Amino acid sequence: MDICPKCGLPLQACVCEDIAKTEQNIQIQTAKKRFGKLITELSGFQGVDLKTLAKNLKQELACGGTVKENTVELQGDHSRTAKNVLVKLGFSEDAIEIM
Repeated sequence: MDICPKCGLPLQACVCEDIAKTEQNIQIQTAKKRFGKLITELSGFQGVDLKTLAKNLKQELACGGTVKENTVELQGDHSRTAKNVLVKLGFSEDAIEIM
């Protein structure tokens, strides 16, 4: 049986990621990339698996995206809908700021 190095609980009962979700300070902003394409950048994550988070966001929002330097980039302007999806995934609504 594997033990979580942070909380000392078995991995099946580990609550580290749930606790980390409530302590985030997330910023959502849009930016223009090459050829005038808009992207939505989500930053400020700590202690969260960004690849899994990006995968869930891309599925919910039906868009492409990637993880770069502790930031999730989504193709298109999803600033309003990304906040709703993050709240649905367990993040605190008060900790999400749209810039």
